[in-house]
Amino acid sequence: MSEVIVYGIPGSPYVRMPLLACEEKGAPYRIEAMAFGSTKTPEHLARHPFGRMPVIEHDGFRLYESQAIIRYIDQVFEGPRLTPADPRAQARMNQVMGIVDWYVMPSISSGVGFNRLIKPLLGLAPDEEAIAKALPQSRTCIAALEELLGEKAYFAGDRVSLADLMAVAHLDMFPETPEGAEIMAGSPLLGWLERMAGRPSVARTTLRKLMNLPEPAAA
Repeated sequence: MSEVIVYGIPGSPYVRMPLLACEEKGAPYRIEAMAFGSTKTPEHLARHPFGRMPVIEHDGFRLYESQAIIRYIDQVFEGPRLTPADPRAQARMNQVMGIVDWYVMPSISSGVGFNRLIKPLLGLAPDEEAIAKALPQSRTCIAALEELLGEKAYFAGDRVSLADLMAVAHLDMFPETPEGAEIMAGSPLLGWLERMAGRPSVARTTLRKLMNLPEPAAA
């Protein structure tokens, strides 16, 4: 079985998505790690004309856009199906994936997570104004995802789907921020995060592992 080559910056939630999908499917992969600030180089623009990430290559087939990539991995490789067969469950999966792309990413990931967690690793000060602006939509995102999760184990039902992989890539470290801890206090999403954290795919692709950072000390 030929491997999936993933181009991107380790630690990016969008780069993590295809890694999670490959792990869940048992598909071989390797990361072609890119440095911060390298997405607009001529070399990468030849792979992705919009200068974003990730990009994958598989058997001579090149693909960008994270949702397209993880859907492709789910279809091409054997292993547990990550797309529900039931139309309503699949629609719920698609809905959550859209919410993550359009609302979670600019607020929770870019607004709060990047400033609170990533900038300090780069020796940069958090943008407190950007964090404050991101909080109202962050609260709306968490409330919406809580409602959609409901009493289910996972967003599309009793089995992990692509929606869970997308969401965990953006949400798993949010409770580590002061704002995330406050917003998610008592949230049913914390139980979902615990279930996801227990999956080998999630444990093997944490930001700290991908960036070779030490794990936090036990409380």
